Amino acid sequence: MTFKPIVFSISLLVLSASAFSQDGLVRPVTPGASGETVALLNYICSISGKQTLSGQHCAPLVGSTRLSVVHRMTGRYPAVFGQDFGFSYPGYWDGINYRQRIVDEAIRRHSEGFIITIMWHAVPPTRDEPVTFREAIQGDLTNEEWQELITPGTLLNERWKSQVDVIAWFLKQLQFAKVPVLWRPYHEMNGGWFWWGKKEGDDGYKKLWRMMFDRLVNFHGLNNLIWVYNTNEFKEGVDPHETFYPGDEFVDILATDVYSEGFNRVNYDQLRELAGNKPIALGEVGPNPSLEKLEEQPAWNWFMSWGEPDDFGRDLRNTIEIYNSDRVITLDELPWVDLDEPTIHHPILK
Repeated sequence: MTFKPIVFSISLLVLSASAFSQDGLVRPVTPGASGETVALLNYICSISGKQTLSGQHCAPLVGSTRLSVVHRMTGRYPAVFGQDFGFSYPGYWDGINYRQRIVDEAIRRHSEGFIITIMWHAVPPTRDEPVTFREAIQGDLTNEEWQELITPGTLLNERWKSQVDVIAWFLKQLQFAKVPVLWRPYHEMNGGWFWWGKKEGDDGYKKLWRMMFDRLVNFHGLNNLIWVYNTNEFKEGVDPHETFYPGDEFVDILATDVYSEGFNRVNYDQLRELAGNKPIALGEVGPNPSLEKLEEQPAWNWFMSWGEPDDFGRDLRNTIEIYNSDRVITLDELPWVDLDEPTIHHPILK
């Protein structure tokens, strides 16, 4: 397998209609974004409405082993490799001790051509790492604590900065290695199950997002991030996608997580309307979308399967079918990757 850096493929792209700069390229919201970051965003824009990237989430404990599981089942590797910086005790599923391994693996997988996406189940600033999921990530802040968090110079604001600074060091390593990252922090904010969720108004979630953007981009100088605003699918008890949107100047791509509503049209239409010319994606999915759904909703730029390929009631035949279709892009079909091995077709499809 040979791989050419993403930045070299930029001249090959046929770009979709979006907010172009004078040189004809779509520019990330990060000022002075790196060449490889610009190239990746433009590639994503170029496939909008035409094809969808396949993706697989790989939890901290299991590293990248799920990539091999997907290959064994479908004959192909996903195009997008997903990870989480974690929050839990060393050696546990989301152990914080795996962060350096995650960065090293992301660099290696990027060198093989994979697109990298990373999320972070962030610990509330009232707690110290490590924590348990239900106790802390799914905890809450009082109104007084939230106001202290968003107020510069307070104890909670300084604690929050220090937590973000830890993650910034790992993202900085990826910047040094010229790895662009689809960065999707504070996801599913329109549901009430995370401490950052359901915080309305300009001093709510929007303020927290802008604080992180400022800390990572302006303070730490990170220029390799593509900012992904990632909601939960709209349903009973979950607010519309636009409720917590921090603004076009802070978001490159809009995504949503789909587990229970079967890729219904209202989610797709609502997110597309909010996105305008920006790309949209499926940040996490339980069951994978079918080819029929991808034809009906062609603007999805990628989907990222959460869990093993047969989790969440996932239809293995459907997974094999979409991975071997022309509609879905796998690792070997990325324009900067040249695999020296032939495509393997799974026997179940014969």
